Amino acid sequence: MQAKIRKIAVFLDETHIEMGQPIAPATRRAAAVAVIENPFAGRYEADLTPLMEIGAEMGDLLGRRCVAALGITPAQAESYGKAAMVGEGGELEHAAAILHPKLGAPLRAAVERGAALVPSSKKMGGPGQVLDVPLGHKDAAYVRSHFDGMEVRLNDAPRAGEIMVAVAVTDSGRPLPRVGGLTADQAEGKDGLR
Repeated sequence: MQAKIRKIAVFLDETHIEMGQPIAPATRRAAAVAVIENPFAGRYEADLTPLMEIGAEMGDLLGRRCVAALGITPAQAESYGKAAMVGEGGELEHAAAILHPKLGAPLRAAVERGAALVPSSKKMGGPGQVLDVPLGHKDAAYVRSHFDGMEVRLNDAPRAGEIMVAVAVTDSGRPLPRVGGLTADQAEGKDGLR
């Protein structure tokens, strides 16, 4: 593994009751976060290929950790998302290099299929700052019940020379969805939209 990982954290969020209404089965979201060394902290580097390769490692590792935390098969995953926060010694483009060129394919393999784009966010921050991981249906972007997000926060990351990389996966949409549109049952997953 090329990534120098200082720490990994896994979060599981289950909603059993919403607005007094029982949710059965509970809606569940998992996030896996890796805190890695930023090899380009403190300097400009034109070639970000090493971060792109690390992104591929993170998609696989963190995607599999999320599926395991949910206790589901890859095919049972319904939504996914990714995010990265660069410490002050880095630049926003470092987060982009981790997230975009190569993280998606291994994440899709970890959740089986994934025809839709993986929602993403990137930011610069410091220890204890919240990182929002946007979520969307893995096969059909128009499934409104799965427009969601998950917050992750680590009290000691990212430090100046680190990048905090997060992947989130769900086994369902939001609790009590009622804004209409394409449902997960209707999704075909052919074009990534419907």
